[in-house]
Amino acid sequence: MADMQRSGCPINLTVEVIGDKWSLLVLRDMMFGNRRHFRELLTGSEEGIASNILADRLQRLTDAGLVTRAPDPTHKQKVVYSLTEPAIQLVPVMAALGSWGRRHRPASRELSIRAELLERGGSEMWDAFMDELRVQHLDATPKPGARSVLDELTAAYLAEVEAARSAEPSAPH
Repeated sequence: MADMQRSGCPINLTVEVIGDKWSLLVLRDMMFGNRRHFRELLTGSEEGIASNILADRLQRLTDAGLVTRAPDPTHKQKVVYSLTEPAIQLVPVMAALGSWGRRHRPASRELSIRAELLERGGSEMWDAFMDELRVQHLDATPKPGARSVLDELTAAYLAEVEAARSAEPSAPH
C-alpha cells in the first residue's frame, strides 16, 4: 500500500493513521481492555465492529507501525497483537479524547469513569500507564513497586457498573 499523504501537517499525518473511528477503538480496546486476540477485539467491543473491518484496521495499524502481530505461544492457530511504542505514546491523546467526550457528549457514567480518573491522574498516571503497557506489550521490565493503572481503571469501571445495576428498580417477576 503506497503512502499517499495529503500534506506534511502533523495533525493531518496523525489523522491519516488513526483518524477513522475503528482504528482508535481498536487501540482503545487493546490499551484499556487488554484485548490482544482477534476474537477478543471482535466480541469485546461495545460498538460491534464487523470482522472484515477489524481485520482491515488491524492490518492498517500494523502497516502504520502502531501494532505488531506474532504467533501466540499458548495457541498454535492464534496470533497475539501488541501495541508498539508509538501506539503506547497515544495514551495522553486517548485521555484527552475521553476527557473531551465526557464533558461535551452524552457519555454514560460507567463508560466515563476511566476518562475521569485519567483526567484527574494527569501526566503522572499516564506515564505509569504507558510503563505498564510497555511491560504488557513490549516485554519491558516492570519498575519496582509500579502501580497497575489498568487494574485501578478496571476496578473503578466495574464499581460503576455495579452501582448502576443496584440503582435499577428490580423487574417484576
